[in-house]
This record gives sequence, structure tokens and C-alpha cells, in this order.
Amino acid sequence: MEFLAGGRAEVRITRADVGKRVSVRRLTGGGAGVPAFTDAVGVLTSWDQGVLSITRRNGETVRIEESALVAAKVVPDRPAAPRHGAARPSGEPGRRRGPAATALELQTVAARGWPAVETARLGEWTLRASGGFTRRANSVLPLGDPGVPLETALERIGQWYDERGLPPVIVVATGREDTDARLDAELAERGWADERHTTVRIAALAPLADTAADLSCVTLSREPGADWLALYNRTGEADPSAQATRTALRVLTGGPSVWFATVHGADGGAAAIGRLVVDGRWAGFAALEVDPAARRRGLATRVMAALAERALEEGASAAYLQVEADNAGALAFYDRLGFTDHHGYHYRRALPGGRR
Repeated sequence: MEFLAGGRAEVRITRADVGKRVSVRRLTGGGAGVPAFTDAVGVLTSWDQGVLSITRRNGETVRIEESALVAAKVVPDRPAAPRHGAARPSGEPGRRRGPAATALELQTVAARGWPAVETARLGEWTLRASGGFTRRANSVLPLGDPGVPLETALERIGQWYDERGLPPVIVVATGREDTDARLDAELAERGWADERHTTVRIAALAPLADTAADLSCVTLSREPGADWLALYNRTGEADPSAQATRTALRVLTGGPSVWFATVHGADGGAAAIGRLVVDGRWAGFAALEVDPAARRRGLATRVMAALAERALEEGASAAYLQVEADNAGALAFYDRLGFTDHHGYHYRRALPGGRR
């Protein structure tokens, strides 16, 4: 990997690059038989108190002391496809194949893109709570080994969620070899109910940005405005109090690089909205809504294209989203945009009186 600029190594990343894919070289301390330097490539997920955290594609996190950095730079994941009618190399198809990814990578990226307000670790599992706002932010993410027998893990999970007035819920991924089929079966045996089956879909990002030509009606911002929240209409779904709204906003605005798209209608309110989070090569799309009175005008496509355009500008090359498995209309819409199924997930919830 090449770090030299004008014959010398440079550290060309800052804390502002959190969320981007980077390549770094660091000192190892040397020693007999030990290389003086080692390299790491991955998403810069944090840079706090002099320590960088870099998450590799396999989900492994590398922690690097800032003082050990020798060279570093932001790197693109792969070249973007030609855009807006630009000539393609001879023989290149008009639509690129979807990106390659493991379920672990996508689960990890999606969790960073929809972060819970409160978390706790149980081995390699993450317990998440956000006052009941969305299942994703109020469920256990079981990536790896909990570090204790399953019965013990479930008891601790139950206690943790009981203390917060929330039901114990575990999200289980399915549909690929590297998912949670065994855990799903063990929870089913213990009487944990399954609910909210969801499909994770992926696509190449560049063609998505080309699905609409006129994006002038779409406004992008770092914070959701009152009109955006009014159309989204879920920030108080668990609790209508002001505290519940603040909690929901912390989830919505969390993530490496978050954008909110709004198309305003003739009355000044939001006619269509969407949310984007950029995390290295990945662009995550969520909260796509169109006012019923403004449907069938191509607004959803414009929102997706505008957000994809912004994600490309930030160095992303791949897109993902989650859609409920029984939402036929949404599935058909995303089919037209080039999304394909990657894996699925659903939630397992402990029932009152059931075994944990």
C-alpha cells in the first residue's frame, strides 16, 4: 500500500474522517522477528482520547494509539461507476453487480448507522436500549459469543431489560451460512416469539444516483426539521413525552455521517422524506416516506437519488436498506432501483412466563 507523498510518509486523516474508509500504517515497537510497521485498512469508527478504532470488513476492530501513526490516508472502496451518461468502458454492462459483503459486516454497519442511546456488552453481544424507540435500538445484537452459557446470557438479558421497563428482545439474522440459525432455533425451543421479519437488501450505489435527473426539489440537511418529523411521525411512538422525542432524535441523528432529505409540498409541509447514513463504503437508507397525497409523482425515487448522490460525494460505493418482508409495495419499488436480497432478520421476544 502506498503512503508516500513527495517521497515522505504523511498522516492525511483527521477526526473529521470518522466514518470513512482509511488505510493506516503504525509502529509496532519492533523487536526480533517483528516488523517495525504494520498496516490496517477499514472504517475509522472513532477517534477519542488519542486512540483510533478501525473496523475491518470482517467485523474485527483494531485500536491504534495516535502516537503510533506513521502514515494514513482516506481510500475509496472501489472506483465508482461512470455517472450521468458518461461513457462506459467497452463491454461494461449498464448496471453494476451488487457489492459483496458478509452478514456480519452488514449487521455491524447497520448497528452503527442506527445507534442505541444506551448499550452494554455481554461478551461479544451488545445490549441496546433507547426508551422503546424502534426494535433495532431496543434489542440484543448477538454478534459472536456471549461469553457465558446461553441460559445465563438470557437471564442477564432479562434482568437488564426489566430494569429499563423493556421486553427482552434478540435480533437474529437468517438466510446465509454466517447468520444465527442455531441461536434462532434455541430461542424458539425456549418459547421466545418471532416477530417483524425483515429483509436486508443491497445495491451498487452509482446506478442508484442516476435514477432521477432533476433533484432540485430535494433539500438535504444534517438535522431533521419539524416538517420532516411530522411526516415521519414515529418519534413518540413508544411514549409521547418530550423525553421520548429527544431519545428518538438521538437515534435518528446518530451514526458516522447522517443526512436528512426533504421534498416540500405546495403547502410548505414535507411531501417526501428520507434518511441516509454514510459509513465507509456503505450508504444506508431509511425512513423513506411519501405523503399519501403526493404519491406516484416520482418523489421517492428523487429522494433516493439525491441521498445516493451525497453518499457518492463522501466516498461510498455500496447501498443497503432494510424493508419488512411483507411490504410488497416497498419491495417492488426497491427492485426497480436495483436492490437485491442479501439476508433476513427477525426478532425473538421473551414471553411472560416463558423460559429465558
